Amino acid sequence: MILNFRTLKASEIDVKPQTVKENGFSLLLYKNARVDMDVLDETVGAMNWQRKHSRENANCIVSIYDEDKKIWVEKEDTGTESFTEKEKGLASDSFKRACFNWGIGRELYTSPFIWISDSKYIKKNKEGKLALTDKFSVKEITVVDKVITELEIIDSKGTVVFSTKSKKTTKREQDKAQEYLNSRAGMIEKLTEYVTGENLEKTLKHFEVEAFWQMTDEQLKEACQKIFKK
Repeated sequence: MILNFRTLKASEIDVKPQTVKENGFSLLLYKNARVDMDVLDETVGAMNWQRKHSRENANCIVSIYDEDKKIWVEKEDTGTESFTEKEKGLASDSFKRACFNWGIGRELYTSPFIWISDSKYIKKNKEGKLALTDKFSVKEITVVDKVITELEIIDSKGTVVFSTKSKKTTKREQDKAQEYLNSRAGMIEKLTEYVTGENLEKTLKHFEVEAFWQMTDEQLKEACQKIFKK
């Protein structure tokens, strides 16, 4: 069975805030479960995949039917609880992670750190906490060999707030950018492979994220140093 899941379209990628400070904020790229279901239906057919949950929705197994071998092939992963809807969030997260294991949306692992230094989008909410006053979306994204090479983020009015696009870059600059993306993706894949179960939940909770690919470069390095220290 040879599967070739396409990369996600700009319209299929959501953007949400990660951290908000007085001098700026960081954004995350993520996918929702609906996108995973659409890509599975499109690639293997609606009748050729299935999902099963266990451990009170903490684990999800996504199975795809292999027509050649006449068997179901499974890939499993563990999710983390949502801050809003506990059960639904846990089931959705474990499903999305299992789909990552199949390769759906894996290019999001290579997203650059998105930092926007513009305080006009920031204000304090009723609780006195810093929050964003606008919503953001992906305008353009280019993926080569499952690696994001160009990315452009806009606000609700269509104003570009983040872009990696450049009119002219030298071969050395391109190689350096590619090296950075490969390094980041490597750390994420290593952590994803070795950190599971309770250790996964504790690690994500410590860094206040829901997945390794949501970490900043500094957080990824810190996590790797702690987990893989000799």
